[in-house]
Amino acid sequence: MGGKIFALSALDADGPLQLSLKIDPPLGEDLRASYACVRPGYHLNKKHWVTIEVGGDVPDELIEGLVEDSYDLVKPRPRRGRAGPA
Repeated sequence: MGGKIFALSALDADGPLQLSLKIDPPLGEDLRASYACVRPGYHLNKKHWVTIEVGGDVPDELIEGLVEDSYDLVKPRPRRGRAGPA
């Protein structure tokens, strides 16, 4: 996907699974204020990334939606066609 990352996780780490996702900054602020297991992105831009402890207080359905949103934030945008001569 053009060298862009939308999700990160250390699958071999000890402890609960943690998932870092790219996010719109206002939503990230809301999530951090609403859920104890949502923190600023671990070793990432704290404004644009959050790290979620999976299995914590964030519902699985919300995590799935956040993964999709994260992908949408980084996926390549369609190029606008140039109007050629008529």
